[in-house]
Amino acid sequence: MLELDQLRYQPATAEQPVLRGGSLRLRLGEAGVVSGPSGAGKSTLLELVSGLAQPDAGVIRWQGEALSRRQRRWLCGMVFQFPERHFLGLTLGQELRLAHRRLSQKAIDCVLDQVGLSRVPLTHPPERLSGGQQRRLALAVQLLRNPAVLLLDEPTAGLDWSVRGQLVELLQSLGHDRVLLVVTHEPELFGPLQPQRHQLRKGLLSCGVVAHGRCAELPHRCLPSPPAARGTRPWPINWSGPRLPVGEFAWWRWTQR
Repeated sequence: MLELDQLRYQPATAEQPVLRGGSLRLRLGEAGVVSGPSGAGKSTLLELVSGLAQPDAGVIRWQGEALSRRQRRWLCGMVFQFPERHFLGLTLGQELRLAHRRLSQKAIDCVLDQVGLSRVPLTHPPERLSGGQQRRLALAVQLLRNPAVLLLDEPTAGLDWSVRGQLVELLQSLGHDRVLLVVTHEPELFGPLQPQRHQLRKGLLSCGVVAHGRCAELPHRCLPSPPAARGTRPWPINWSGPRLPVGEFAWWRWTQR
């Protein structure tokens, strides 16, 4: 279970806190949708959960254990708003293998099949993909890390209506064994996920309509079996090969621009 408990965050340059409290709890297989006006702190909330920022107060827990910033980076995969603006590879294959160079071709093929890109050649330039395909590629990059929590910042922004529906169906298929947390201006689009619905206004996270339900069950993912990890970890993460935690991965990709 992912738990957010009374998070508070105020950047050094801000006169008022961006986040001022509220709680959220999501079990494996559940989805949460957070909506609110621009500037309400939705993206900041995802940055805190993913470990890209550290809350001034409050606790983020996984399976009852409080997580450090670095632990959250390992736990979460984050798809940023308009992720296609941050692609670095010249081809689809290069984009997938950034920070995943030791992954087998089988693992890559499996992830591409999951997101519906199995028929696109690995030599295809990312910028020549359609808008919907580019979002699918961004999802594939994160799925290679096999995160227990998948965070999505406005995943349907800029897409036409038919593609938005297809993307929501894809998220439904990906959420059967992980937590999904989506921030959006269009919460009504994500009804098929049967999500918990929350609102974020003036920094306060409040619970609106709650529709608990698990995403549709699908066969288990065909990523490789995890190697034995050193030490113990407070969450059941399935390793899928060498990877960088989301925060360090995002920073590494930024430095390669």
